[in-house]
Amino acid sequence: MFFFWSVLAWRHVSADPRRAVRLAVRLALRVAPGPVRTRFRALAAPAPQRQDRESRELRELLDDAAQVRPRAGRPVPARPSGARMTVLHLVTNALPRTQAGYTVRTHRVVSAQRELGLDPHVVTRLGYPLTQGLRDARPRCEVDGIPYHRLLPWTPPKGPVREVRKAADLAGRLVEELRPSVLHAASNHLNAAVALELRRRYGLPVVYEVRGFLEDSWLSRDPARSTEDEFYRLTRELETARMRDADLVVTLGEAMRAEILGRGGVGDVLVVPNAVDDTFLEPLPDGGKLRADLGIAEGEVVVGLTSTFYGFEGIDTLIEAAALRRDFTLLLVGDGPERPALERRAAELDVPAIFTGRVPVDQVRRYHAVLDVFAVPRRADRVCQLVTPLKPLEAMAAGIPVIASDVKALREIIEPGVTGTLTLPEDPEAWANCLDQLIYSPELRGEIGQAAREWVAANRTWRAVTARCLGAYRDLASAAS
Repeated sequence: MFFFWSVLAWRHVSADPRRAVRLAVRLALRVAPGPVRTRFRALAAPAPQRQDRESRELRELLDDAAQVRPRAGRPVPARPSGARMTVLHLVTNALPRTQAGYTVRTHRVVSAQRELGLDPHVVTRLGYPLTQGLRDARPRCEVDGIPYHRLLPWTPPKGPVREVRKAADLAGRLVEELRPSVLHAASNHLNAAVALELRRRYGLPVVYEVRGFLEDSWLSRDPARSTEDEFYRLTRELETARMRDADLVVTLGEAMRAEILGRGGVGDVLVVPNAVDDTFLEPLPDGGKLRADLGIAEGEVVVGLTSTFYGFEGIDTLIEAAALRRDFTLLLVGDGPERPALERRAAELDVPAIFTGRVPVDQVRRYHAVLDVFAVPRRADRVCQLVTPLKPLEAMAAGIPVIASDVKALREIIEPGVTGTLTLPEDPEAWANCLDQLIYSPELRGEIGQAAREWVAANRTWRAVTARCLGAYRDLASAAS
């Protein structure tokens, strides 16, 4: 009944999504049974209570992961001879409702898989997108011909283990209909848990794609926390358990691969790095009109980025570097929890900064065309040392020179002085000094941008990197048959 009342509420309130969500939750609390009401009220609990609940749920999931349950013995019938191999991807969120690096990677990977002759399908986590307050109750939609399936129960199950089982029940119907050869779950551990439950029921091999380290992302967003916190420890244990249980682990870079193997007990780890669509290698559109619309003077050097505004992105360092120089305009494309603080900081320092807010994926290259230099000022946090972002690759493909923090993950895509520039993280003065030669040398910008574009074209297209999965899929499917 929760989803029924939610959708009913969304249809009868104003276009304000916050009001819609508030009404939906109030209705749900009135009509839902007691345990469900308790779950909703837990969302509004004080931080210590919420953390206790989250830790308790992680312990439940760890206990469940440690249990050995017999396989159900319901093998999926083989697809007809000559039919395309079907891969079922299990993800957290997806296009078209959520636009982020995570969802773009999913779509590019599955699009490349289709071009390579596979039949990929994507299924999102239990309740999405309704649980995010997004008014879209379609059980299936298509984006560029790729099928995206939703798992929408009538009521949310009580407890994380039951949520995994319910998700597997609903996803099992897709398994029986589509008859996939491989289950490919992407971070986080809950998606892996659903895939592993489906393996128990149907005998299908599981690939777990580790796109980040959940515990380190959590740590980087709250400086008051530490690696000693129970949430950090339990999350790390649970993620590691899912890696060990999977038939194959896929990850984004060599630093991440080394971290995973260093945990012990994990089998083979295949690196499928972030990449770009071929369209990003095409010449940029004319940026003159957008520059004028944004109020940027002719001849003004523009330094900027496209990003989700989290603290670990280090955008405050870039703003402070701009305050030291005052000879370029900042263009900050995106949104996120740090945006209000960043706007205040730019105003305090009287920095000429343009905040555009989030822009559609298909408009990103218009903003690339305005930039003279693309910046990646990530902090030296553990998560930044390990996880390679997607956005700088898109800028490199466009021939825009990139300046980035000198952290391990970014060294994997930038050769200093050749395909980009590296400088000290969290050091505005170092950033200001390093920007000097790029700002005053259009020739150097052109040389670095061209070298970066050629490197991306040769090494980092989605078709090229996704091809690495094909042999692994075939080996897993053959071993399972």
